Amino acid sequence: MNLFKIAWKSLKQRRLASGLTALNIALGVMLMVLVLVIFGAVDSAFTQRSIAYDLIVGPKGSDLQLVLSAVYRMQPPIENLPYLYLEQLRKDPRVVSAVPLAFGDVTEEGSFPIVGTTPEYFENDYMQGRSFKIRGSRVNGLLDTIIGHEVARKNGWDFGSTFTIVHGGAESGHVHDEKFTVVAVLAPTGTANDRTVFLNIEGFYAIAGHSKPIPEYEKRLRDFYAGDPERLAAAMSQLEAAKKIEAEDAVAGHDEHHHHATPDAMKEVTAILVKTRPDTPFDSFSLMSELKTGYQAMAVNPIIPIQKLVAGMLGNIQKALLTLIAVIILVSGVGIFVSIYNSMSDRRREIGIMRALGAGRVHVFSIILAESTLLCVCGGLVGWIVGHGLAVFSAPWLIERTGLLIDPWAVNPWEATLFPVLLGLAALVGFLPAMTAYRTNVADALSS
Repeated sequence: MNLFKIAWKSLKQRRLASGLTALNIALGVMLMVLVLVIFGAVDSAFTQRSIAYDLIVGPKGSDLQLVLSAVYRMQPPIENLPYLYLEQLRKDPRVVSAVPLAFGDVTEEGSFPIVGTTPEYFENDYMQGRSFKIRGSRVNGLLDTIIGHEVARKNGWDFGSTFTIVHGGAESGHVHDEKFTVVAVLAPTGTANDRTVFLNIEGFYAIAGHSKPIPEYEKRLRDFYAGDPERLAAAMSQLEAAKKIEAEDAVAGHDEHHHHATPDAMKEVTAILVKTRPDTPFDSFSLMSELKTGYQAMAVNPIIPIQKLVAGMLGNIQKALLTLIAVIILVSGVGIFVSIYNSMSDRRREIGIMRALGAGRVHVFSIILAESTLLCVCGGLVGWIVGHGLAVFSAPWLIERTGLLIDPWAVNPWEATLFPVLLGLAALVGFLPAMTAYRTNVADALSS
């Protein structure tokens, strides 16, 4: 009879003890699968795949804060850059695409961040090789908006829905008078775009309270272009034109809600998403190095600070959890060892009969190893299936609360080592009981 059939029948005779020891292995493997699935989704969200831009340009400050603000909308912005600097960056021969982002407000319902940008943002991929899928019409009016999937789902909004926004964040309490209209909804992306409301950037500038006094713009521009007299002169010229428009509005009696084209000198952006020439990979490095030595702005490769964050914090948490799970599996292996070893005294006569019927020492040794192998591998297989099954069951709940796109059946490379490790564990915990069976004296066993 096949060794594993004999081993299986032996385990069935001790089904309660065998089932409990295999359950311990299954629970350890199930926990490992869940940890790998969740951290795999987190790692995917916080890697190069989560953004299709080469650089993020923003004011001097923390590179991590800039990335968390511009890409993940998890931190307040550092400061703003003059819109004129965006135009300057677009003229750089190394730059293929420069998309502005302007932050500052949140929705009154749900406190979702408001982002002013241009149509180019949706024409570019949001991840490497993944483009936006938009349901609805184009943004035409100043108060038209495109909303993310989570915004639409949680607030119950769709085409034609209107809403108001809170100036400067939910804590400020000042609600803008403007009513914004939803004209399009994004398909789920698994990124911060799902929980964001997008405005036409011109509409963002036209919102009451978003403009500052002209003297403040003048000071900002003089500070920013202090080392560039030519661009400073051009900026001051545009600011003079803005003063005339403001004066004309005052004479005409227009209030602060009167919408007109905002002069470039009075616009600001929070961050700029930059794509450099794909055939010249060193363009992004040269631009980043150039801005690092300057005083105006900084450029950050978005993946570098995030990798440091993931490796320094999330990576350590993952390692700690996997270490704990490894200990659980090891303790389960000790349980298998104890179960089989304790059964040896009750099976001495059984082993003696097998030997008397012609079974060799190696044959008996192999049967005991087969038992430990069945317990480890079958328990591991059940745990793997249940782990992914729980991931499938809980994925919608996790996606709803985290916004991460979770693929519960995605196999992590670590899982490839699971069954070889379980086979090694089976050999380790089964060796001593197998040696006990190997050394069993036939005469003593039959007379006991």
